[in-house]
Amino acid sequence: MKERTGEVTFKGNPITLIGPKLAAGQDAPDFALLDNKLTKVGLKDTSGKVRILSVVPSLDTGVCDQQTRRFNQEAEALGDSVQVYCVSADLPFAQARWCGAAEASNIQALSDHFDLNFGDAWGTHIKELRLNSRAVFVVDAQDKIVHAEYVTEVTEHPDYDAAIKAAKAAL
Repeated sequence: MKERTGEVTFKGNPITLIGPKLAAGQDAPDFALLDNKLTKVGLKDTSGKVRILSVVPSLDTGVCDQQTRRFNQEAEALGDSVQVYCVSADLPFAQARWCGAAEASNIQALSDHFDLNFGDAWGTHIKELRLNSRAVFVVDAQDKIVHAEYVTEVTEHPDYDAAIKAAKAAL
């Protein structure tokens, strides 16, 4: 598996990302994540709509919490043509607890905890921490990536406006 260094930092310290660096125009890689009922969800299960994949290290941290709440609000405004997923290495049970406490009903949390196969396929797996790095991907209804952002400092916010603009343009 390809390792990438020097692209992303965590609290100012360089980290190693495992997997490819994806870009707009590429086919979206498949994945196998678990939803809150421990059901596997893959790329084919999400097809047919524009998708925003909001990737965070852990919902139990400040920026991840804010990012997920923001995309939950944006999802409501985007309507039924766009599905927003929050991907983290948190256990599905922790994700369900967080979604309930945050009243986050417009997104679906998906867990990469089992084997980090999403992180490996999408290039967000932080080798040193066994977590996903902060990133946002927008995938069109035909499974093409139309927006890819790897946030260069894990503790900072992504460009929300760019992701929303890309999702609207893909409709």
